[in-house]
Amino acid sequence: MPGTRILGRSRGAVIVAGLALAALAVPAGVAAGARPPQTRHARSAPGRPGAGGDGGWAGSWYAAPSWNSTELGSGPVTVRNVVHLSIGGSQVRLRLTNAFGSAPLTIQQVTVALPASSGSTTAAARDVHEVTFGGSAQVTIPAGAEVASDPVSLAVPAGQDLLVSAGVPASSVPATFHLHATQTNFYAAGDGHAADTSASAFTNTTVSWFYVSGVDVRNPAARGSIVTLGDSITDGVTSTPGANDRWPDDLARRLAQLPANRQCGVLNAGISGNRVLLDGSALPGYAAAGQSAVARLQRDVLSRTGVRTLIVYEGINDIIWEPHELNPQAIIAGLRQIAVQAHLDGIRVIGATISPAGGYAEGFDAQQEAVREAVNRWIRDSHVFDAVADFDAVLRDPADPQRIAPMYDSGDDLHPNDAGYAALANALKLDEVC
Repeated sequence: MPGTRILGRSRGAVIVAGLALAALAVPAGVAAGARPPQTRHARSAPGRPGAGGDGGWAGSWYAAPSWNSTELGSGPVTVRNVVHLSIGGSQVRLRLTNAFGSAPLTIQQVTVALPASSGSTTAAARDVHEVTFGGSAQVTIPAGAEVASDPVSLAVPAGQDLLVSAGVPASSVPATFHLHATQTNFYAAGDGHAADTSASAFTNTTVSWFYVSGVDVRNPAARGSIVTLGDSITDGVTSTPGANDRWPDDLARRLAQLPANRQCGVLNAGISGNRVLLDGSALPGYAAAGQSAVARLQRDVLSRTGVRTLIVYEGINDIIWEPHELNPQAIIAGLRQIAVQAHLDGIRVIGATISPAGGYAEGFDAQQEAVREAVNRWIRDSHVFDAVADFDAVLRDPADPQRIAPMYDSGDDLHPNDAGYAALANALKLDEVC
């Protein structure tokens, strides 16, 4: 959540530098509000039907690494992550992360499997596949790095759950994780359970995803993928746990109804508490809010597979949490830089307005509201973005525009409920998105 204080978690040894506003200057030769020439990444060229991502690969699932944790303990452990694909394909490829690890991470064995039944953590025996990395079952990931697996021949439909299990020996802590999975995941003592079909050893539960950060699929008919860059509202922390009712999930279901050559995968790069300008590690108690949106753009957006479109929905945490950013031009500079860099990579960018926060329990005063409204005017009118998603207009109460409409309110005057998330997804124009 924008206001979730991450306490009792390991801070680890990684210190992420805060971002200086000087770094947000628009590159020379690029006029304010202008879109630079799109000279790169024909793989994701807007309007190119049947692009099929990178060589037929498209991103299907993503969880942005947010920080690290000692929750799994220091002994050998096997984690079984439950991940929900947006788009289907004939093969899968995993991304494993040690982004916030303090030392190299060795993983002894990784498997991917279809569940035996919907909602089950028992694997279907015929569909447990060992995952290799350059032909080896074991992989060591340097601190701060990510690895991609070899392709695995496993046909998966759109909207399919996958079980991704990783066995890790002792002393591989702290472990990189995505804090708010809004999904129950499981872990077992010992590093030898990745190939288990039974879930009997996985007696411990966690509400985070560990080690796995992405799943790509082989789908040459698809156009590529969409990344949703945001905070807790994109992370879906107030949606129904285990139901995949975040607004990016709702968008993925809409896209899955299109003809095969009009479909895109949806990669959720939301991190609860995330800001445009400040890293979570720079704020006491907020380490798992991740690096700033500008600082993590390369890892969480530009380096993803087959990216065609970026939807940016950030800014409320810069305003609402100390130190409050009360200069709208600072937030605007960060959002502009995100758009400029994505355009340089040939990626279409949709800017989403900041939704209402009036009445939020932690406080949201008139000065903060004025900043929100100023940033929203710029998003709507600057023409920096290829399109605008007016999420403010979708969620606000017509009788009190500074507050979220009661029918969309999760109860805290800031985060949507499932109906509110669906309304955000339904407001997007699919021909602008994919």
